[in-house]
Amino acid sequence: MSRLRKGLTEQQLVLAWQSASLLLGYPDEELLTRVPMLRAAAAKLPAAVSGPLTDFLNHLESAALPELAADYVTTFDHQKRCCLYLSYFEHGDTRNRGMALLRFKTAYREAGMILSDDELPDHLGVLLEFGATADVAAAHALLLEHRAGLELLRLALEDAHSPWAHVLQAVSATLPPLGGDHREAVMRLAAQGPPAEEVGLAPFAPPEYMPDPTGGRGGSVNRVSLPSPTFNPTRHAPVAGGRGARE
Repeated sequence: MSRLRKGLTEQQLVLAWQSASLLLGYPDEELLTRVPMLRAAAAKLPAAVSGPLTDFLNHLESAALPELAADYVTTFDHQKRCCLYLSYFEHGDTRNRGMALLRFKTAYREAGMILSDDELPDHLGVLLEFGATADVAAAHALLLEHRAGLELLRLALEDAHSPWAHVLQAVSATLPPLGGDHREAVMRLAAQGPPAEEVGLAPFAPPEYMPDPTGGRGGSVNRVSLPSPTFNPTRHAPVAGGRGARE
Protein backbone atom coordinates (compact mmCIF):
# COMPACT_ATOMS: atom_id res chain seq x y z
CA MET A 1 0.00 0.00 0.00
CA SER A 2 1.04 3.58 -0.52
CA ARG A 3 2.29 5.56 2.45
CA LEU A 4 1.26 9.20 2.82
CA ARG A 5 3.29 9.40 5.99
CA LYS A 6 6.32 7.36 6.99
CA GLY A 7 5.23 4.32 9.00
CA LEU A 8 1.52 4.74 8.16
CA THR A 9 -0.13 2.83 5.33
CA GLU A 10 -3.13 4.11 3.43
CA GLN A 11 -5.30 1.50 5.13
CA GLN A 12 -4.12 2.71 8.54
CA LEU A 13 -4.85 6.26 7.49
CA VAL A 14 -8.40 5.23 6.63
CA LEU A 15 -8.79 3.54 10.03
CA ALA A 16 -7.43 6.56 11.87
CA TRP A 17 -9.50 9.13 10.01
CA GLN A 18 -12.75 7.16 10.19
CA SER A 19 -12.22 6.66 13.92
CA ALA A 20 -11.50 10.34 14.50
CA SER A 21 -14.51 11.36 12.40
CA LEU A 22 -16.83 9.25 14.54
CA LEU A 23 -15.27 10.48 17.78
CA LEU A 24 -15.72 14.12 16.76
CA GLY A 25 -19.46 13.54 16.55
CA TYR A 26 -21.93 14.30 19.30
CA PRO A 27 -21.57 11.57 21.95
CA ASP A 28 -24.60 9.33 22.22
CA GLU A 29 -25.52 5.74 22.99
CA GLU A 30 -24.81 4.65 19.44
CA LEU A 31 -21.26 5.97 19.64
CA LEU A 32 -20.75 4.00 22.85
CA THR A 33 -21.76 0.80 21.08
CA ARG A 34 -18.90 1.41 18.63
CA VAL A 35 -16.21 1.56 21.29
CA PRO A 36 -15.12 -2.10 20.89
CA MET A 37 -14.83 -1.63 17.12
CA LEU A 38 -12.88 1.61 17.61
CA ARG A 39 -10.53 -0.06 20.08
CA ALA A 40 -9.88 -2.83 17.59
CA ALA A 41 -9.12 -0.23 14.92
CA ALA A 42 -6.78 1.69 17.23
CA ALA A 43 -4.85 -1.50 17.97
CA LYS A 44 -3.87 -1.66 14.29
CA LEU A 45 -2.36 1.83 14.29
CA PRO A 46 1.09 3.15 15.25
CA ALA A 47 1.47 4.21 18.88
CA ALA A 48 1.48 7.93 18.05
CA VAL A 49 -2.05 7.56 16.68
CA SER A 50 -3.44 4.68 18.72
CA GLY A 51 -2.32 6.11 22.07
CA PRO A 52 -4.40 9.32 21.88
CA LEU A 53 -7.38 7.47 20.41
CA THR A 54 -7.28 4.92 23.22
CA ASP A 55 -7.02 7.69 25.82
CA PHE A 56 -10.18 9.26 24.44
CA LEU A 57 -11.98 5.91 24.28
CA ASN A 58 -11.11 5.36 27.94
CA HIS A 59 -12.69 8.71 28.78
CA LEU A 60 -15.70 7.91 26.60
CA GLU A 61 -16.39 4.74 28.57
CA SER A 62 -15.69 6.19 32.01
CA ALA A 63 -17.73 9.42 31.84
CA ALA A 64 -21.50 9.59 32.15
CA LEU A 65 -23.22 10.22 28.83
CA PRO A 66 -25.06 13.40 29.96
CA GLU A 67 -21.72 14.77 31.15
CA LEU A 68 -20.08 13.93 27.83
CA ALA A 69 -22.89 15.60 25.90
CA ALA A 70 -22.77 18.76 27.99
CA ASP A 71 -18.99 18.92 27.67
CA TYR A 72 -19.23 18.53 23.90
CA VAL A 73 -21.68 21.42 23.59
CA THR A 74 -19.64 23.64 25.91
CA THR A 75 -16.45 22.88 24.03
CA PHE A 76 -17.50 23.13 20.42
CA ASP A 77 -20.54 25.41 20.52
CA HIS A 78 -19.45 28.03 23.03
CA GLN A 79 -15.75 28.50 22.29
CA LYS A 80 -14.69 29.96 18.95
CA ARG A 81 -11.12 28.82 19.57
CA CYS A 82 -12.46 25.25 19.46
CA CYS A 83 -14.30 25.66 16.17
CA LEU A 84 -14.43 22.45 14.10
CA TYR A 85 -14.69 24.38 10.81
CA LEU A 86 -11.16 24.56 9.46
CA SER A 87 -11.49 27.54 7.11
CA TYR A 88 -12.80 29.70 9.96
CA PHE A 89 -9.34 29.95 11.51
CA GLU A 90 -7.84 31.59 8.44
CA HIS A 91 -10.81 33.51 7.05
CA GLY A 92 -13.23 34.01 9.93
CA ASP A 93 -16.69 34.91 8.66
CA THR A 94 -15.38 37.03 5.80
CA ARG A 95 -16.19 36.86 2.10
CA ASN A 96 -12.92 34.98 1.49
CA ARG A 97 -14.32 32.02 3.36
CA GLY A 98 -16.82 31.35 0.61
CA MET A 99 -14.05 30.56 -1.85
CA ALA A 100 -12.29 28.35 0.69
CA LEU A 101 -15.50 26.40 1.25
CA LEU A 102 -15.97 26.04 -2.48
CA ARG A 103 -12.56 24.37 -2.63
CA PHE A 104 -13.79 21.69 -0.19
CA LYS A 105 -17.12 21.19 -1.90
CA THR A 106 -15.51 20.87 -5.33
CA ALA A 107 -13.16 18.16 -4.06
CA TYR A 108 -16.10 16.25 -2.57
CA ARG A 109 -18.17 16.54 -5.71
CA GLU A 110 -15.33 15.34 -7.92
CA ALA A 111 -15.05 12.24 -5.72
CA GLY A 112 -18.80 11.60 -5.85
CA MET A 113 -19.56 12.63 -2.26
CA ILE A 114 -22.71 14.72 -1.90
CA LEU A 115 -23.31 16.78 1.23
CA SER A 116 -26.72 17.60 2.61
CA ASP A 117 -27.75 21.24 2.23
CA ASP A 118 -27.22 22.06 5.89
CA GLU A 119 -23.65 20.70 6.13
CA LEU A 120 -20.57 22.88 5.86
CA PRO A 121 -17.83 21.11 3.90
CA ASP A 122 -14.91 22.35 6.02
CA HIS A 123 -16.08 20.57 9.19
CA LEU A 124 -13.13 18.47 10.33
CA GLY A 125 -15.25 15.38 10.86
CA VAL A 126 -16.69 15.67 7.35
CA LEU A 127 -13.24 16.06 5.83
CA LEU A 128 -11.91 13.04 7.71
CA GLU A 129 -14.84 10.87 6.63
CA PHE A 130 -14.33 12.06 3.06
CA GLY A 131 -10.72 10.91 3.25
CA ALA A 132 -11.66 7.59 4.81
CA THR A 133 -14.47 6.74 2.41
CA ALA A 134 -13.88 8.61 -0.83
CA ASP A 135 -10.46 10.14 -1.61
CA VAL A 136 -7.50 9.80 0.74
CA ALA A 137 -5.16 11.94 -1.35
CA ALA A 138 -7.62 14.83 -1.78
CA ALA A 139 -8.43 14.88 1.93
CA HIS A 140 -4.73 14.74 2.78
CA ALA A 141 -4.12 17.77 0.57
CA LEU A 142 -6.96 19.73 2.20
CA LEU A 143 -5.72 18.88 5.67
CA LEU A 144 -2.28 20.15 4.77
CA GLU A 145 -3.74 23.33 3.28
CA HIS A 146 -5.50 23.98 6.58
CA ARG A 147 -2.80 22.57 8.83
CA ALA A 148 -2.39 25.82 10.77
CA GLY A 149 -6.07 25.87 11.73
CA LEU A 150 -5.98 22.19 12.62
CA GLU A 151 -3.03 22.67 14.95
CA LEU A 152 -4.55 25.79 16.48
CA LEU A 153 -7.67 23.76 17.24
CA ARG A 154 -5.51 21.07 18.82
CA LEU A 155 -3.70 23.62 20.98
CA ALA A 156 -6.97 25.24 22.04
CA LEU A 157 -8.37 21.87 23.14
CA GLU A 158 -5.17 21.06 24.99
CA ASP A 159 -5.24 24.43 26.75
CA ALA A 160 -8.83 23.74 27.79
CA HIS A 161 -7.83 20.27 29.05
CA SER A 162 -10.52 18.84 26.80
CA PRO A 163 -10.63 15.08 26.22
CA TRP A 164 -11.20 15.82 22.52
CA ALA A 165 -7.62 17.07 22.41
CA HIS A 166 -6.67 13.37 22.20
CA VAL A 167 -8.62 13.03 18.97
CA LEU A 168 -6.87 16.06 17.45
CA GLN A 169 -3.51 14.69 18.58
CA ALA A 170 -4.26 11.47 16.73
CA VAL A 171 -5.25 13.35 13.56
CA SER A 172 -2.12 15.50 13.74
CA ALA A 173 -0.02 12.34 14.11
CA THR A 174 -1.30 11.10 10.75
CA LEU A 175 0.23 14.13 9.02
CA PRO A 176 3.86 15.07 8.34
CA PRO A 177 5.70 16.91 11.13
CA LEU A 178 5.11 20.64 11.15
CA GLY A 179 7.54 22.50 8.91
CA GLY A 180 8.72 26.05 9.32
CA ASP A 181 5.93 27.61 7.26
CA HIS A 182 3.24 25.74 9.14
CA ARG A 183 4.74 26.63 12.52
CA GLU A 184 4.81 30.29 11.55
CA ALA A 185 1.21 30.12 10.35
CA VAL A 186 0.09 28.55 13.63
CA MET A 187 1.88 31.26 15.60
CA ARG A 188 0.35 33.99 13.44
CA LEU A 189 -3.18 32.63 13.81
CA ALA A 190 -2.70 32.17 17.54
CA ALA A 191 -1.59 35.79 17.89
CA GLN A 192 -4.09 37.42 15.55
CA GLY A 193 -7.08 35.11 15.52
CA PRO A 194 -9.37 34.84 12.48
CA PRO A 195 -10.27 38.01 10.53
CA ALA A 196 -13.07 40.18 11.87
CA GLU A 197 -16.60 39.43 10.76
CA GLU A 198 -17.88 41.27 7.70
CA VAL A 199 -21.42 42.41 7.11
CA GLY A 200 -23.27 41.30 3.99
CA LEU A 201 -21.74 37.92 3.29
CA ALA A 202 -24.74 36.58 1.39
CA PRO A 203 -23.59 37.73 -2.08
CA PHE A 204 -20.26 35.96 -1.70
CA ALA A 205 -21.33 32.44 -0.68
CA PRO A 206 -24.51 30.36 -0.66
CA PRO A 207 -26.41 30.23 2.66
CA GLU A 208 -25.29 26.64 3.30
CA TYR A 209 -21.69 27.87 3.43
CA MET A 210 -22.36 30.25 6.30
CA PRO A 211 -21.84 29.00 9.87
CA ASP A 212 -24.79 28.40 12.16
CA PRO A 213 -24.76 31.38 14.58
CA THR A 214 -25.88 29.09 17.38
CA GLY A 215 -22.91 26.81 16.86
CA GLY A 216 -24.87 23.99 15.26
CA ARG A 217 -24.03 21.61 18.13
CA GLY A 218 -20.43 21.46 17.12
CA GLY A 219 -21.35 21.01 13.50
CA SER A 220 -22.81 17.56 14.09
CA VAL A 221 -25.43 17.69 11.38
CA ASN A 222 -26.59 15.20 8.83
CA ARG A 223 -24.78 14.50 5.61
CA VAL A 224 -24.83 11.92 2.87
CA SER A 225 -21.62 9.92 2.82
CA LEU A 226 -20.24 6.91 1.05
CA PRO A 227 -20.16 3.59 2.93
CA SER A 228 -16.86 2.95 4.66
CA PRO A 229 -15.00 -0.02 3.19
CA THR A 230 -13.29 -0.56 6.53
CA PHE A 231 -15.96 0.09 9.12
CA ASN A 232 -19.09 -0.57 7.06
CA PRO A 233 -20.88 1.71 9.53
CA THR A 234 -24.59 1.55 10.19
CA ARG A 235 -24.55 4.47 12.59
CA HIS A 236 -25.10 7.08 9.89
CA ALA A 237 -28.69 8.11 10.63
CA PRO A 238 -31.23 9.53 10.09
CA VAL A 239 -29.90 9.84 6.53
CA ALA A 240 -27.03 7.87 5.05
CA GLY A 241 -24.51 10.06 6.76
CA GLY A 242 -24.80 12.07 9.92
CA ARG A 243 -21.77 11.46 12.09
CA GLY A 244 -23.10 12.35 15.52
CA ALA A 245 -26.47 13.46 14.17
CA ARG A 246 -29.27 13.99 16.62
CA GLU A 247 -32.99 14.26 16.29
